[in-house]
Amino acid sequence: MKRFNVRVYGIYLEGNQLLVCEEMIRGQKILKFPGGGLEFGEGTLDCLKREFMEEMQLEIEVLSHFYTTDYFQPSAYDDSQVISIYYRVRPANSITLPLRNEREYFFMAELDEDLLAAITLPIDHIVAAKLLHGI
Repeated sequence: MKRFNVRVYGIYLEGNQLLVCEEMIRGQKILKFPGGGLEFGEGTLDCLKREFMEEMQLEIEVLSHFYTTDYFQPSAYDDSQVISIYYRVRPANSITLPLRNEREYFFMAELDEDLLAAITLPIDHIVAAKLLHGI
C-alpha cells in the first residue's frame, strides 16, 4: 500500500540570514530547513512547534504559510509520497546559534546561490529558491 509522508518545516529569515539544519540521514549529510514529520492526530502547526521544541528547545511563533508541495515528490528513503508544508516562523524568545544536539546542527547561513546549491532535499531547494528570488 502506498502512503503519504507529511513533513512540516519552519522558515526563519533574519535579514539575509536563513536558519538551516545539517543532519546525517542514512550516512549522508543533509542540509535542510528545520522541522520534521507530522504525527497521526496532530495538526501541522502543533507539529512544527513540537519539532522546534524537541530539536532546539525553542518556542516559536508561526507567522504565515509560505509553501506546500504542489507536485508529486517520491521519497528518497521509502515508497511514500512526500508532502511538505512550510511556514514562516520567528523565535518566541532569544535564540543562541549555532546549536548542536546529538543528531543535528542548526545555524544561520547567508541566503545566496551557494546556500541554494548546498540545500539537499528537492522540495527545500524549491523553497530556498523562492526565498532567494523573492517569488
